[in-house]
Amino acid sequence: MMNPSDPIEKHFTRLRSEQKRALHKLGIRTIRDLLYHFPSRYERSGPSATIAGVAAGAEVTLYGTIRKPDIRKTWKSRRPIAEAWLEDASGKIKMMWFSQPYIAKSLHDGMMVKVSGKVAGAGAKIYLANPEIDKSPIAPDETHSSLFNPESRTSDVRLSGTELYPIYPESHGISSLWFLHALRRVFEAGAHEKIEDPIPSDILARYTLPALSSALVFIHTPRKLSDAAAARKRFAFEEVLALQIVMQRRRREFLLEKALPVAVDDDARRRLNDFIASFPFPATAAQTRAIDAIVADFGESHPMLRLLEGDVGSGKTAVAAATAYLVATSLPKGRIAGTLQTSYLCPTEILAKQHFATFISYFKEHPIPIGLITGSECRKFPSKVRREESTKLSKAAFKKMVANGEIPIVIGTHALIEKSLSFKYFAYAIIDEQHRFGTMHRQKLVTKDNMAPHLLSMTATPIPRTLALTIYGDLDLTLLDEMPAGRKTVITEVLAPKAREKAYEQVRSELAKGHQAYVICPRIDEPDPAKELALIAKSVKAEAARLKKDVFPAATIGILHSKMTPAEKESTMNKFENGETNILVATSVVEVGVNVPNATVILIEGAERFGLAQLHQLRGRVIRSTYQSYCFALPETFGESTRERMKAFATARNGFELAEYDLTLRGAGELVGGRQWGVSDIAMEALKNIKLVEAARAEAVRLVAEDPELKIHPVLSLRAAYAGAAMHLE
Repeated sequence: MMNPSDPIEKHFTRLRSEQKRALHKLGIRTIRDLLYHFPSRYERSGPSATIAGVAAGAEVTLYGTIRKPDIRKTWKSRRPIAEAWLEDASGKIKMMWFSQPYIAKSLHDGMMVKVSGKVAGAGAKIYLANPEIDKSPIAPDETHSSLFNPESRTSDVRLSGTELYPIYPESHGISSLWFLHALRRVFEAGAHEKIEDPIPSDILARYTLPALSSALVFIHTPRKLSDAAAARKRFAFEEVLALQIVMQRRRREFLLEKALPVAVDDDARRRLNDFIASFPFPATAAQTRAIDAIVADFGESHPMLRLLEGDVGSGKTAVAAATAYLVATSLPKGRIAGTLQTSYLCPTEILAKQHFATFISYFKEHPIPIGLITGSECRKFPSKVRREESTKLSKAAFKKMVANGEIPIVIGTHALIEKSLSFKYFAYAIIDEQHRFGTMHRQKLVTKDNMAPHLLSMTATPIPRTLALTIYGDLDLTLLDEMPAGRKTVITEVLAPKAREKAYEQVRSELAKGHQAYVICPRIDEPDPAKELALIAKSVKAEAARLKKDVFPAATIGILHSKMTPAEKESTMNKFENGETNILVATSVVEVGVNVPNATVILIEGAERFGLAQLHQLRGRVIRSTYQSYCFALPETFGESTRERMKAFATARNGFELAEYDLTLRGAGELVGGRQWGVSDIAMEALKNIKLVEAARAEAVRLVAEDPELKIHPVLSLRAAYAGAAMHLE
């Protein structure tokens, strides 16, 4: 008898040691794990979709597994060549990239990929020449658009004369063929029928979802593509439902807490309006709506849970400053002295210091102490000597002042989460660039000192609605979808390597006007020739030297990267902000928050190496003023995939549009990292379907409202606990 909880070795006694290691590497230890190891795609037998049928001269798209990536040099010219084999169920074919050795370093044995290119060579020596590689392939037959549309099942037709072969994530020693035979044994033993279905039967019926036992058969051994689509739909719904239940439980628990009351009476609103009026710019309608929503939340007895999502340059920091001011000027009811306190958590020291400086500019006319705490220093504004400046404090003195309630607004990095830092009246927690913090960071902050502060999460990385509903399902969503008056659209161009002089001319033109420029490079250092072949990717240090010597000899050029000490970074940024440096050559360390209004042009070297969301963040560095600004993307290669992505980057009207394109093109995992959140590939792919996510959310809200402990549905409760553990939420 075979049971789902049985160890794999109990029923597969002839496993070799490398096969056992491979199964453990894939997370497969029990029969249940094996059943839940889903195929990543399916192949049809026949020449149209497999390696066995390719012919010389043909343009092909193939799905397969990378084998033996390597680098060699040609015999005569010593030109470097990257090589690898592509293997599928029908055979294997060699791939070669000329003068692109870095490609071999980006591949590893066992990687599942989609490959597009032309078949070169002849006879038995055919190969793919310089093919495009997609490292996040999905099944060739797209099914997401019809997951909730039973009438549009275009793939219900039986595949006459062909079979569907499931292709699984593999590891050395365990192939897709092994999985196919192993699972047939499991199905013959009926082990799949002994797993209780976590989805209630009424929900299965409501959305026409197959039962668990049927779905397991459909996803592993489909007779037609609609079988696999129905199974993927069901498992995607199951996982999103489980995640939503975790979110709704957390939200329910948090809302049962009591928050320190923030005064939102007429006098408080008058003070707030005066503060907003002191900004150096008029607030946008979107900023006003966001502030009003937060103020309304402050009036509730339970803590706020809100996500503020705004495009680059939309003014999130101003919203944070205004609401923090309201909290700081609200006296704690029933207490003799002290003001309510706000913490502002930033992902990097550069960004924390940037926000500290911005807050100082906003609060110059308003005598409210503001603190900064990072790993390297503590500061307090205003200083006792000069009101317009800040002064350094020891960490001990700083923490004592915070604990006594003497600093109402504290801005900082992870140092804010330290147990040794405690607040007297902790009322408001702001988290900037939410996606850069793990869930545990967020939990530590909102549970600090056993209090339940109002929580505002902010992000400048546009998130598709489906992703926000899933990953941040416990938060209310507010959008800043309007740019400040006078901001001009960044003129974006994609230039081939031979056309880069156009970008240099624009930089010269901007420098002549007294403006400044960024040059972004993918690497910090040049590679060591003794250890690795030279890569095409430009490095910060070498490019800065080249630009100074050959391109901009009269300019002052600085460098910025992650390996510099905090003091070096601060010195570099101060010089750039003060205009002492004309050009800043940097890695993507400037991606978030760096604010230099006088910088009006940015060059992004190796642009194809960055995700679209990251490219958009980098472009946002030159949208900080009313000057016309320019962005030049300079990719090193121009394959079909690169051309499509660069076209989207250049033409997208805003970051939200770009995020939706990125979701369609590469999947949600590329946007937030499925591994970071413990979300499977199948659920990440489901995020392309808003109807599925909204349906799962609605069911989770209803179930938790009716039965918070899910006592009526214990199997679903266990499934949610498993999802919560994977996401580090419970």
